Amino acid sequence: MTKPPWEGMGGYTNINSDTLPMIDDQTPTFMGVPLARTADTLRGADVAIIGAPYVAGARGKYAGVDKAEWLAAPMRVRQQSARYPSGYIQELDVDIFEKLKVVDMGDADIAPECNLDPTAENILKAQAAVEELVNRALEADAIPIVVGQNSPCSSYAIAKPIAERSAGKVGMISTDTHWDSRPMDYLTGDERIAGSGNWKSKTFSSFSNFSIPNLVEIGERGMLEEANIVRDYMQQGARFYPMWKVRSELGIAGLCEELHHAYQGTDDVYVHFDMDVLGGAGPAPGDILGELAEPMGMSDYEIIRLAHEIGKRGLTGMSFICIPPGSMVTYRLIVYIIAFLIAGLALSRGD
Repeated sequence: MTKPPWEGMGGYTNINSDTLPMIDDQTPTFMGVPLARTADTLRGADVAIIGAPYVAGARGKYAGVDKAEWLAAPMRVRQQSARYPSGYIQELDVDIFEKLKVVDMGDADIAPECNLDPTAENILKAQAAVEELVNRALEADAIPIVVGQNSPCSSYAIAKPIAERSAGKVGMISTDTHWDSRPMDYLTGDERIAGSGNWKSKTFSSFSNFSIPNLVEIGERGMLEEANIVRDYMQQGARFYPMWKVRSELGIAGLCEELHHAYQGTDDVYVHFDMDVLGGAGPAPGDILGELAEPMGMSDYEIIRLAHEIGKRGLTGMSFICIPPGSMVTYRLIVYIIAFLIAGLALSRGD
């Protein structure tokens, strides 16, 4: 039998597709957790991993990098997760799988034409496919964690179901290099679309229970934004922690103390990690992000620690976008972020 090409990536473990639950012949489940594609297999889950392989924009390249590499992120993250033979985290002396039931729901059923032809209708079709899985996870009282790449399917498609289901206010914790709050999607010009440049403003304008005073915005830096966008959020009570403030005043421990603003008076909290927040400071070279790289980004430790502290405080759902393509260690970073977040959840729930 010919081994799938991902086996042996990193050359560290002996794990292969004969010992792992497989989503397809190239893709193991996240860290070997059970595959949950039915209501029965999802029942009792605490956390549900969902893949959202979607990238809008140019047909050949996105942000200067081959589009196929961006689309591979959910698969690559799962492939790299196979190198970890258990859920035991030695730094914390906790096994996440002893404490919580984690499942993998596979990828959203996004039709190929949605990635090939980024019309407004195709974008909405792809978004609906992700929403379907997120709603199923929320219905089962599981926390959906969506590994994706582009905002309609990996930001708004998680925020929307959370807002629609929440009985009260919803807080948001967002790490990013950009505010993503322009008035309209620049790709389609269609007011229905929550695109890469406007998903956050559309979320707050579409759902009144998403509370701007409960927005904790982390990581933006430099000269990328229009002053009126940033100042408008601040005037409405958003909590803004640019990397300059994190490094010069707060430190990562101080930043984590500020997370409480997302939880004050809210029933739910949505967590959004745009991985361009790494910029030039992550474990991979800065140019791995192509045109999206910016100096003074978060470090791998800072974002893992942040995720762990969020887990300890709780969350309703989480999503990743803009995962830098092509670097095994960056895909492993996503695995660490998820595992340490789940560890925070486990520790918060006790024995």
